[in-house]
Amino acid sequence: MKTHLLEATNGPHNWGKFLIGDFTDERAAASVVDPTTPTLWRAVGLGENAYLVLDLQTREGAMFRLGGLAAADLNKHKIWVCPLFEPMLTWLYDTYRAEPDRARWWARLPHHVDLPDAPFALAGYRREGR
Repeated sequence: MKTHLLEATNGPHNWGKFLIGDFTDERAAASVVDPTTPTLWRAVGLGENAYLVLDLQTREGAMFRLGGLAAADLNKHKIWVCPLFEPMLTWLYDTYRAEPDRARWWARLPHHVDLPDAPFALAGYRREGR
């Protein structure tokens, strides 16, 4: 896995710190239990757009299929996140959709993104429900 650190701000208000993981050798790993399985990645239904996204402040994260809908994915995973996680994830999805070349998209990821329209909040949150 290769990783990328990304910081997000909404002006001088909130500051999010994230780690994005791009799986490398893991995508092609064969099963040691069932050699007829093409790869473990496919066995669990993952595609090329699966990335690990961690909130470094809360130390929680999940695997996301980039290009989807950030709010829906956060409702599914219910991880504890800082106020900028959802706006950053939305930005990440948008940039992923805009660049068809995955390697170029990864190479162009900045280390800081300012999201001035992201709402200010004093504390992080976890989506309600099970």
